[in-house]
Amino acid sequence: MLVSAKDMLNKAKAGHYAVGQFNINNLEWTKAVLLTAQELNSPVILGVSEGAGKYMCGYKTVASMVTAMIDELKITVPVALHLDHGSYEGSFKCIEAGFSSIMFDGSHYPIEENIEKTRELVKICGEKGLSLEAEVGSIGGEEDGVVGAGEVADPNECKSIADLGVTMLAAGIGNIHGKYPANWPGLRFDALDSIQALTGDMPLVLHGGTGIPEDMIKKAISLGVAKINVNTECQLSFAAATRKYIEEGKDLSGKGFDPRKLLAPGFEAIKATVKEKMELFGSVGKA
Repeated sequence: MLVSAKDMLNKAKAGHYAVGQFNINNLEWTKAVLLTAQELNSPVILGVSEGAGKYMCGYKTVASMVTAMIDELKITVPVALHLDHGSYEGSFKCIEAGFSSIMFDGSHYPIEENIEKTRELVKICGEKGLSLEAEVGSIGGEEDGVVGAGEVADPNECKSIADLGVTMLAAGIGNIHGKYPANWPGLRFDALDSIQALTGDMPLVLHGGTGIPEDMIKKAISLGVAKINVNTECQLSFAAATRKYIEEGKDLSGKGFDPRKLLAPGFEAIKATVKEKMELFGSVGKA
């Protein structure tokens, strides 16, 4: 059974740890994340970008796959199915499809329009018992066609969005999607501190969790971050394990590769990545 992310994130904020959002792109990724969360007794959020939703034959297909997998695998830890960087239109489609959590990314709109659209989604998600994430200050880099310049969010604008009643807030603090360049100056903890001072108990979200040094991750959690997104690291570990399997020439029987064997190393690699991140975020045993 899918749940809203609200309770798990409120507990994380109060307990000074973070819940991991791990983006899923196919059955193997989903299974790896769910089994690892169950093994570690950790709450988890499955992130689905609009691009991944299209790739997996639509949001209804994704929701059906995830709910069926939770049942078949006997997953008992809290699991939220979350639209990642959703458009206004995409948010409504995921609500209809049965997602339990929505991110509306209105950071590219003028703040007044971001507030207006977020307010409408607060109302609808509240009526349906869904959690809602909003964003202020775009996240740097590119993910599934969503491009951000890496702005540092205005704390007062963050408060304006938080006051609408969203469940969690993603605020740009110098973080980026994808790999971090060698000259990256690091997270803006001064901005994060100012944002938390104005948003109080609201869980804050850190996008671009891949490549941020462990000490920065832990400091961000201490300053109110209760949800951390991981995607690129899973992509890299899955690709590396699959590539190694192919290069070693395994399963060459004259019939081509057995896809179940071909994807197995990547499946194990994602499990290892998820475990490492859950341990770092402090969510192990918190289900």
